Amino acid sequence: MLLSEAKTNQEVVIRKINGEDSFRRRILEMGFIRGQKVQVIKNAPLKDPIEYRILGYNISLRKKEAACIEVVDINDIKEDETRKTNVSRIISSPILNDRVGHSPKEIHIALIGNPNCGKTSLFNNLSGSKEHVGNYSGVTVDSKKATVKWKGYKLHFIDLPGIYSFTTFTPEEVYARDYILDNNPDILLNIIDSTNLERNLLLTTQLMEMGKELIVAFNMFDELKKSGDLLDIEKFDAMTKVNSIPTTAIKGEGNRDILNKIVEVFQSLQTDTVSHSIQHSDEIEYSISKIGELFDKYPYKLNQAINTRFYILKLLERDPEALKKLDMYPSAVAKELEAQVERIESHYHDVCDSVITQTRYHFIQDLLNQCYVSSSDHASKGREKSVQIDRVLTHRIWGFPIFILFMFITFYATFTLGAYPADWIDQGMSWLAVVIGEHMTDGVLKDLLVNGIISGVGSVIVFLPNILILFFFTSLMEDTGYMARAAFIMDKIMKKVGLHGQSFIPMLMGFGCNVPAIMATRTIKNRADRLLTMMIIPFMSCSARLPVYIVFITAFFPKYPALILLGLYLTGIFTAGFMAKFMNRVMFEKENSPFILELPPYRVPLLKNTILHMWDRGSSYMKKIGGPILIGVVLIWLMEYFPRETESTRAIDHQIEQLQASRTSGQSTEALENKIQDLELHKGNIRLEESYLGQIGKTVQPALDPLGFDWKMSVSLLAGITAKEIVVSTMGVLYQTNVDQQDGGVILQEKLKKERYSYGPHKGEKVLSLPTALAFLVFVLIYFPCIAVIATIKREAGGWKWAFFVMFYTTGLAWIMSFVVKNLFTWLL
Repeated sequence: MLLSEAKTNQEVVIRKINGEDSFRRRILEMGFIRGQKVQVIKNAPLKDPIEYRILGYNISLRKKEAACIEVVDINDIKEDETRKTNVSRIISSPILNDRVGHSPKEIHIALIGNPNCGKTSLFNNLSGSKEHVGNYSGVTVDSKKATVKWKGYKLHFIDLPGIYSFTTFTPEEVYARDYILDNNPDILLNIIDSTNLERNLLLTTQLMEMGKELIVAFNMFDELKKSGDLLDIEKFDAMTKVNSIPTTAIKGEGNRDILNKIVEVFQSLQTDTVSHSIQHSDEIEYSISKIGELFDKYPYKLNQAINTRFYILKLLERDPEALKKLDMYPSAVAKELEAQVERIESHYHDVCDSVITQTRYHFIQDLLNQCYVSSSDHASKGREKSVQIDRVLTHRIWGFPIFILFMFITFYATFTLGAYPADWIDQGMSWLAVVIGEHMTDGVLKDLLVNGIISGVGSVIVFLPNILILFFFTSLMEDTGYMARAAFIMDKIMKKVGLHGQSFIPMLMGFGCNVPAIMATRTIKNRADRLLTMMIIPFMSCSARLPVYIVFITAFFPKYPALILLGLYLTGIFTAGFMAKFMNRVMFEKENSPFILELPPYRVPLLKNTILHMWDRGSSYMKKIGGPILIGVVLIWLMEYFPRETESTRAIDHQIEQLQASRTSGQSTEALENKIQDLELHKGNIRLEESYLGQIGKTVQPALDPLGFDWKMSVSLLAGITAKEIVVSTMGVLYQTNVDQQDGGVILQEKLKKERYSYGPHKGEKVLSLPTALAFLVFVLIYFPCIAVIATIKREAGGWKWAFFVMFYTTGLAWIMSFVVKNLFTWLL
């Protein structure tokens, strides 16, 4: 019987794992070993993937991958006594730990653990950092560093990506292993989810085999105690020869104990050596010794940080990274390796890496049998509660509408709740413009402050409340664990358009910022899947586009703002899906990549962490306002302000002087005053059009004229290449939103609605109609991502080829879609 054939709620026992090597390695590490019990929870809304429960946690697999796992119904078998092998003995293996180059008063600590174990929360609490914490895989997509002074020592912490084990399934696992081996940290701080010990301890056994000094932080220990489970930490330490500390990172409990233990362990390392590992089965130990004898015959050519025993085990597992180093040794080593692998596989009738992984799990089971007592009643209640929530949120019919409802509530709150503080900020900026206008003499500085900085920066900062509200709601969905469920229900659709199910989480992250979203694609194993995801992430509406959306939606679509905003976000998603389908057919030759995604338990988010997360993202927005946006505003103002005089403006000045001369000679009439006022207004328009900025805009404008965009809109889009917020700030400068100082300023939305063509065939007509405004929104949604995104794609994709491709294809697609929208809605309306 295959796992894919098991029915909902059926319990089965694993008999054999088939499939390609990378899939088998990963699935073994996730706990799918022979003799392990698995329960079928439910199918996704579209019948694929399927959710299972194993080792106390939930995981989803596609039917194709589940079909690689042979199982038997639990009612058809008796307990397999053969699993009770003697693998619980601990051996001591003194290993010298090279610390050359480290100061005696500096300690280097690497934090490592499974995804969703609370590693980044602990890092934040230990170091005072504010890194992103989310209840789903792939939050830490790069290493983070921080330094803490404690008891006269400098503790240098590095937060490594969350990994399940030291394989080469993802770039994150390679990176974490290489960092430990290449940088040789003094201490490894292994963070473990106390509510899921058996699965998390697999990585611990591999860390023990590396021969590094190890401290184990049993995180979420409050949940373990609340459940009624008992863990004898002293007995655990005695059996494993590691140092363990109970912690609750999200509440800051256990921080001082960890810092004290780090210093204590480091001081003991000055004289003692590391001595912890696990004992494998007799057959594997024999192979380790035989290969080790050959290594002893030849000069030691490996990195001194690599424990020979750990390296031999990786060779037996046929780890590609380990096999690369085998070329340094004579062929006798490779021949002996092949002979030992063949001997082990012949003895166990299973592949070698599977045997080693099962041995590790047997060791973990024996360890927990002696130091851990589970409260099954509470565990079953916890599972039932999670199942009840999932019955609603991942329901076959209601799952999709609920997701869309959550997004609609988010956007509705973004507009309605954010309108009040946004209005207060706008009034404050208008008041500031009036005060400066009344107390400063006319000149360059006054114009820079009022029509440059206040109009430009003010038009962006006014949307900070809206952005904070958006981040608050997305943080809630991340912290509760709902994001992983979104990937679960979306996998079938993602697969239909050629994307991997795990692509959905980076895409959702793209709603905050495209840069970390592109970095998060590292968690996708297959390079083609990874590249394809990078190519379509720019269609996810990042927070930088939100100010543009709000300006145009409130100006032209005030009756249904939340629906229009939701429509824009959905347009981005559908565009991404269409382009993924297209590129998958014509550009990428892909192998099918397995869908393996942990479904973390639902957790009640702490309001403190959610607010910190929201404010962290909001502060990044403020830094952009005080940095690149301010610089951009000043540059835009300079190009708009100069030159002050041209032949056209001098000709108008001459006409005004003649009219003023008529007025002084006693011929002043209302018609004369109106004519002078019209000439002054015309002069302002001409000066703006003939400024350096106007010249650039008119150069670009013919390409965008079919879309209905005038030169001001064109140059705003051009400026938005650096950062999308600058689209609004540029408009703030060009339309001079605070020029009317008598009534406290005219907001940008009103200026946009009243703007008319001052020249050409459309002279006197309104620039922005409803179809043109909608086309502009679509263009901003699709076109050229910001410079930071392009640089990130270049780095992650390994060259400029893909970065240039994204620049051109997104802009071309934006033009086509805007043209269609403009003409379609012009015809409809």
